Amino acid sequence: MADVDVATDPGDVDVDELWAVYSAVFDDHADPAAWREGTWDRHAAREGFRLARSRHDSRLVGFAYGYTGQPGQWWTDTVRSALDADVADAWLGGHFEVVTLGVLPDARRSGVGRALMQALLDGLPHDRLLLQTASDASDPARLLYASEGWTVLGPGTGPATVVMGRRRG
Repeated sequence: MADVDVATDPGDVDVDELWAVYSAVFDDHADPAAWREGTWDRHAAREGFRLARSRHDSRLVGFAYGYTGQPGQWWTDTVRSALDADVADAWLGGHFEVVTLGVLPDARRSGVGRALMQALLDGLPHDRLLLQTASDASDPARLLYASEGWTVLGPGTGPATVVMGRRRG
């Protein structure tokens, strides 16, 4: 089983190491500098930033991160317009937003994703947790989230996506 640690200080993060996993898992950024400047640096500076990392034999095999979502942030504002108004009012603002969970293909289906999610959320003060994932109910990530108590709140920010939420407490 892989070891999991949690960081709350972006200065304790090897961004090049994260990029290697991110680029192997997701196909939405071709340039590491663009990802770092356009996404990572902005997200790592947000209130409540938290990163969970999983290593196997000292090799990073997965990570998950999030922060406190607030009005004025792109995702929170875009989700507000996608969700029913009463759902948006009940869930958005001051929530913990799980931005990314990625596990290398050779480490999947071994409990790494679940361990990352649990470590990321352990001890958070937020009572509302949100994320976006595939609308396909058979998608492995969505199945993981559902097994951890997440439910669909409504459509996501793009085609074939949904917003899922979970209450703590």
